[in-house]
Amino acid sequence: MEIKFALGPGKEITLVSAPGVFTPNMTTSLLIQAVGSTVGEPVDLLDLGCGTGVVGVALYQQGLIKTKVSASDLSEAAVKCSRDNFERYACPAEVRCGTLFEPWVGMKFEVIVDDISGISQSVADVSPWFQGVPCETGEDGVDLVAEIIRSAPQYLKKGGRFFFPVLSLSSVDRILQVARETFFTVEKVGRREWPLPAELKAHLPLLRKLGAEGAISLEERFGMVVCYTETYLAMNPY
Repeated sequence: MEIKFALGPGKEITLVSAPGVFTPNMTTSLLIQAVGSTVGEPVDLLDLGCGTGVVGVALYQQGLIKTKVSASDLSEAAVKCSRDNFERYACPAEVRCGTLFEPWVGMKFEVIVDDISGISQSVADVSPWFQGVPCETGEDGVDLVAEIIRSAPQYLKKGGRFFFPVLSLSSVDRILQVARETFFTVEKVGRREWPLPAELKAHLPLLRKLGAEGAISLEERFGMVVCYTETYLAMNPY
């Protein structure tokens, strides 16, 4: 099957996708924007959790890839889709299948983009976003993200940059605490608010319970439930 993904006003790309492959969304867009607005030269880039390969394709089209995109995903179907999409857009790439950083042991990159966002496992179980896509994140959505953040420095070159998203349907404070314990600087480079999707409104009692427990950040305004996504840039000087 094919999906369309908007890269900006009047510009979109058509991507090959398949059942069980994560569909790029607003978080993906924010990550692409974050890299595009802060990286001013071509770089050696790793797209972690590449899904359809959209991050690599988009940044290649912006002239930000030095030689080739390195990309990986746990899903063999996602790896195949990424390879097809990189070929479709004539983007040089090496795509590997494996868990998190496992395919890249011993390698280092100038930029790593983490498109494996975490939300509370309980929210993921009732959401429309992870149908057939693994999401083992823990009750507060921290487990997977924390593992990625703690591992990232050993895969970065000196002065390398690590981009990652944080969603309010997880424990934002706990994720950022891990990031600040791991990296010398952690800077917010993007934010967007969005209304709670209709599919989750039926689960408001669950969300309120998770919010009261501190597992997620839930904000209700004028009868609306407002969520947000933030993107961060983390760096070490060495």
